[in-house]
Amino acid sequence: MAEISGWRTSSRSQGQGQCVEVGFGSDHVGVRDTKNRGAGRIEFASQSWQEFVGGLKSGRFDLD
Repeated sequence: MAEISGWRTSSRSQGQGQCVEVGFGSDHVGVRDTKNRGAGRIEFASQSWQEFVGGLKSGRFDLD
């Protein structure tokens, strides 16, 4: 696994405990559950993560 640090949650998560954290490494992004940080994480290549976030912002994944 790549070295990932600087874990953070969204400023919009409202502290309900039902969110994920995102951390960044040199060429990977990690995503993990805030309720069970020790259970592991999913890793994405930085470019793939940027494309995913871009798709979210553009509405590509909207269900409407």
